[in-house]
Amino acid sequence: MAAIEAELRVVWDDAEWQPVYHADAFTFLKMPVITMDAPSKVQLFHWGLIPHWVKNAEDANKLKAQTLNARSETVFEKPSFRTAINRQRCLIPTDGFFEWMDQGGKKYPHHIYLSSHRIFCFAGIYSTWTDKTTGELISTFSILTTEANPMMARIHNLKKRMPVILNPESYEVWLDNALSVAKMQTLMRPYSSEDMQAHTISKLITSRRENSNVPAVTEPFSYPELQR
Repeated sequence: MAAIEAELRVVWDDAEWQPVYHADAFTFLKMPVITMDAPSKVQLFHWGLIPHWVKNAEDANKLKAQTLNARSETVFEKPSFRTAINRQRCLIPTDGFFEWMDQGGKKYPHHIYLSSHRIFCFAGIYSTWTDKTTGELISTFSILTTEANPMMARIHNLKKRMPVILNPESYEVWLDNALSVAKMQTLMRPYSSEDMQAHTISKLITSRRENSNVPAVTEPFSYPELQR
């Protein structure tokens, strides 16, 4: 928490948050976000965007599994995202993420981070949905994706995608109410491979018996078959 506060010059809205070392997206857990509405603080929103117009909880639960990510190439067209991209953009702070390489029909997990090892931000969009049955307000977000840079194309070698990573000088710009569509599109580009690093990690990340939400999940692990 302190590292995010220092790096991004924000304060936490919820002091109860604990660091997440590995997040299974399909648990739709709460993650830190910085929104256009409150750019000076970190709030906790559920991963998996639920648009405001969704009618009921059943539909919301179905849709959020499909809105963990939003393709930057179609975000202005998709009904689930087009309102949020224009009015509800956010930053999602992190120090790294995971992706899988396919080699000979087997998948090998990688941990990806900046060469500087600094905290950085994904570009995101958010929404607040009201459960009409309970009256509960549920705030959610989606991470924008773009085509892979050369390093990510080698790792994520089937889909060749990567999250949109913003340069620090673009953080305030991304949250600016007056940001034009043309400028948004220039920001939703692949981050430079030269400023990123990655290493293979163990398959603890997929374990059903062990807790993968521990610091050890990011430790380097060597696969001899990848060294050939």
